[in-house]
Amino acid sequence: MLNTKRLLAALTAAAAVLTAATSCSSKKKDSGDTQPVTAEKSSETADTTFNGDPAEPSSDMEITWLADYDLNPQGGDQRSAALALFEDAYGGRINWVRTSANDKFSTLSAMLDSGETVDMFPFDGGVFPGGVMSGQFAPLDSYFGDMGVDEGLWSDVSSLMDMFAYNGQHYVIPYSISEPVLLTYSRKLMKSEGIDDPRTLWQEGKWDWDAMKSMIEKFRSNNPDAYRYGINGWFGQAAISSTGRAVVSYDGNTLKNCMYDPDIARAEAMINGICANGWVSTLWRDTFPADLNTLFYASGSWSLGISNAANPESDLMIVPFPKDPEADKNYISCNFNARMLTRDSQKGKAVATYLKCERLAASDENMKKAAKEQALIQVKNASGTYRSFITEEQYDALQEYTDLSKVSPVYDFGNGMDTAMTGYGNYTPDSRGVMYRITDSQQTKDWEALKSALSPVIDGEIAKYSN
Repeated sequence: MLNTKRLLAALTAAAAVLTAATSCSSKKKDSGDTQPVTAEKSSETADTTFNGDPAEPSSDMEITWLADYDLNPQGGDQRSAALALFEDAYGGRINWVRTSANDKFSTLSAMLDSGETVDMFPFDGGVFPGGVMSGQFAPLDSYFGDMGVDEGLWSDVSSLMDMFAYNGQHYVIPYSISEPVLLTYSRKLMKSEGIDDPRTLWQEGKWDWDAMKSMIEKFRSNNPDAYRYGINGWFGQAAISSTGRAVVSYDGNTLKNCMYDPDIARAEAMINGICANGWVSTLWRDTFPADLNTLFYASGSWSLGISNAANPESDLMIVPFPKDPEADKNYISCNFNARMLTRDSQKGKAVATYLKCERLAASDENMKKAAKEQALIQVKNASGTYRSFITEEQYDALQEYTDLSKVSPVYDFGNGMDTAMTGYGNYTPDSRGVMYRITDSQQTKDWEALKSALSPVIDGEIAKYSN
């Protein structure tokens, strides 16, 4: 195991390199004065310090990664902080086996059945309960020492670890969360319309469904003859999650159909009301609308940079989907960032070590500072116009919205089940899976009829995992 002093030195070195990369990408280099950045050497003995020289490659730390994307940098991109730590401090290496997003689970099954080497796999909806309960993955509990769990490194995310525990063991261990469903809005527009700033209401604990609806009503009534909308984008899952409930819940032992939960019914009624009032713009967009005829744009944080570029003078800000007025916490819908140890892998220690590097990259203050500097780089086109940028104020707000002391993530286990639950059918609303139809926020739906039609489907899918 890497000595703690050596690891901390490696973290400092990795952060320094990331910061240097940020500086180089944000301004032109001078022709002769640029000096390489290296870690400062200490007087500690060689086996406890990291002097900036990468560790010797170790076959024990070589991982075969099956996914639809590579963890190694492409086209001259900077290495991620986690990969830099894994390679430089531990002598690790990640070998990518390419597959497609649609085929990755079938490819995994084929490789496992044939005995081909595969060690690590990305976490997404199909992993839990589907992949874990079908035996495609192995628990990580016996590697907690290698992951730093016993050192308290994962204490801040222990609730997320336990959320996915199966038969008393931990298969899915999120090292962080990301991409919460956000509402992007223009503070310039809000001010001109005499509407309160949602970010301020969030900070005051007053941002809830009622506040959002009253804002939309005021925005529309300010100019009743104009084509004005309250919200654009996909927000149905966020609305349900804001109640703290899930369509399919899991208590560590049993999957449960929650279609008849009154809190979910309230969320559906709220969505229906927004649709019935004509407040939803169904036009597909990938940025906040530049015409300023829509108050909120619902999406993950991925759209923020390009929304800023499309609206550089609109003073955009973000806020989570509003809190259910009857909920006890700020529950959110978001992504859970994790990697899976595959069944029969002989590289459990290596995968656990890589996960430790991901957790360190997500939690170490020096690494977070370097990540912020990278995130604030403004990307411009050849013409000099912005392609993407995020302001420091927006970045700091986003960190609040993924701070587990301020928000409580909800995972709907229905999103990890078979195509009857998650499939797209023939791309018509009635042919799509249960989760799509329940979370559809683009049109009104008869909730009582939908419950009667879909609840038996959910029961049938749950039964597959109970046998």
